[in-house]
Amino acid sequence: MGLAVLLAGLVLCLIWRIETWRVRRRVAAIICAACFAALAALSFVLPIDREDEFIPHQYVSKFARSAAVAAIDLATHGVLEADAIVTDRLVLDGGTACDAGRQRPHIVMVFDESSFDVTMLPNVKVAADYREYFRSTDGKLRSLVVEGAGGPSWYTEYNVLSGLSVRSYGRFADSVTRLAAGRVKRGLPYALRQCGYQTYSLYSWFGAFVGARRFQTGTGIEHFLDAKQLRTGPADTDIFFYDHAARVIGEQRGQGPVFVFVYLAANHFPWNYRYRPDLFPDWVNPGNPYEIDEYLRRQAMSARDYAAFKARLAREFPDDPFFIVRFGDHQPLFAKHFIEPGLSQPEVARLILEHDARYFTTYYALDTLNYRPVDQSSALDSLDAPYLPLVVLEGAGVPLDASFAEQKKILKRCQGLFYLCAGGAEARRFNRLLIDAGLIQGF
Repeated sequence: MGLAVLLAGLVLCLIWRIETWRVRRRVAAIICAACFAALAALSFVLPIDREDEFIPHQYVSKFARSAAVAAIDLATHGVLEADAIVTDRLVLDGGTACDAGRQRPHIVMVFDESSFDVTMLPNVKVAADYREYFRSTDGKLRSLVVEGAGGPSWYTEYNVLSGLSVRSYGRFADSVTRLAAGRVKRGLPYALRQCGYQTYSLYSWFGAFVGARRFQTGTGIEHFLDAKQLRTGPADTDIFFYDHAARVIGEQRGQGPVFVFVYLAANHFPWNYRYRPDLFPDWVNPGNPYEIDEYLRRQAMSARDYAAFKARLAREFPDDPFFIVRFGDHQPLFAKHFIEPGLSQPEVARLILEHDARYFTTYYALDTLNYRPVDQSSALDSLDAPYLPLVVLEGAGVPLDASFAEQKKILKRCQGLFYLCAGGAEARRFNRLLIDAGLIQGF
């Protein structure tokens, strides 16, 4: 970037010296403003499709339109939606102290890449025991409603670590983890550290991606290990990350309970080729479209690796309690084409913009070893992703601080909805409470 800026500056200086024709500054300013207005109008008439950001075309158009939209949004309502003023306050020093005499479980939180219950799609052929992977220890099948449709893993990463909504950032949502890094000072890892937890994140990609390292350490992750530090590559399946999590727990358990945030990667797109053909050599496609069959094959690999992980924990730590929370970060990219197959692309896009829950629903599952969750009152059958930290804290018996206690009240009032409750009013009020308490800064 530095080299590009230098070269661009030299080229512009050269053009300025060679070109003798001049335009008056006032005329140039008027033309510049007119161009900006035209770009802004184009941007609002033809909104940028988030998924189009990953397609290698229209670089100049996408860059220019996003700049125009960002400038208007900054001028009108800023980066983060929040009420201008609220009458109540969060009392941060009035929380319940942790019970030093209680043995708390190790917590493994599994970020199950692109995973959801594919039986949500019509006429899909699956194995008889397929849905067991999504079932909790108590026998329930639970749904998690995320805020990204088919791709943005960092949306759900922000939800489940900060306990906040990506939609509060409006058109800046794509940059949510970069924007929140160093500004959002509350989150699940911080709350766990108050009760003596050591916090680890095993990140399957590079730490600089969408500011993941800075964001996660800002929410309380003490030890962030990315793909380079883990020495992982595209051939490593889920068991690689599970084994590393088991080693971390084994090495650190003498210092107190451990929280490990485990990112899986084997089920990442694309699904148009046979990933690791040496694994599951006897697999027979059930007869769905190829992408779905390959997706099911990778999910079967994930289920096998997860069962092996639980067996290892039971074998190596027979007396240690474990609370395991697994969740899907978003549906796979192909899912939107099969939820209602007869719809056109514009119709699907309209339903996604209207937040049709069918396109945002994944799963979450609560598993245990040598442990019974203390409180599962927040573990509703259908839950918005920002509430998942409440499920973890209450299940592990960690007292809620003032901010999470307030969020629990919102959960009860809104019956599992967060941003979409009361047209965003609850989220805007909560953001202002956090800003006034110093837990969100710099917006």
